[in-house]
Amino acid sequence: MLFSHDTELTLRAAAMLINTDRDDGEQLGDQAALDAYLNYFGWTGRRDHDDTELAAVHALRARLGLIWDSAEDEQRAVDRVNALLADTHASPWLTRHPEQPEWHLHLASQHDPLAQRMGAEMAMALADLIRVGELRRLKICAAPDCTAVVMDLSRNRSRIFCDTGNCGNRVHVAAYRERRANPA
Repeated sequence: MLFSHDTELTLRAAAMLINTDRDDGEQLGDQAALDAYLNYFGWTGRRDHDDTELAAVHALRARLGLIWDSAEDEQRAVDRVNALLADTHASPWLTRHPEQPEWHLHLASQHDPLAQRMGAEMAMALADLIRVGELRRLKICAAPDCTAVVMDLSRNRSRIFCDTGNCGNRVHVAAYRERRANPA
């Protein structure tokens, strides 16, 4: 494990959130889809279940996408993470739950709006990534027809394809077919 469990989980949640609108159209278009995403990652606390909340999560998704897109420019990524931390009024405190006995950070009150809590948690996870010099783990899928993001948590930073569209397999099959059609 490269980072704490909650940091890795939050980084994966951020990548999945961004990818809900990257290549296959809007996948977080209604409250049911948002609830499924939140439940998958175990988000707790206040949920308003209204259009304002969904729009705020979409706005957060766009901001996170800009951070991923700027990962090659460390200062720009840092500025964007710092802005997100400031805008969400992140205020860290340690806690633990019966189902997760290890200590972990919460960065906003469970009564704060959902997108604010999510933004604070995701910004802090990104700050951890930057702090340890691992910003290069934020990638865009290497498939030529894909713009999904990749959270590379492999030991050697070798992951280049996303999880959204079977991109790695498609690229490898295309390369194999090309080699078979044009033997050297």
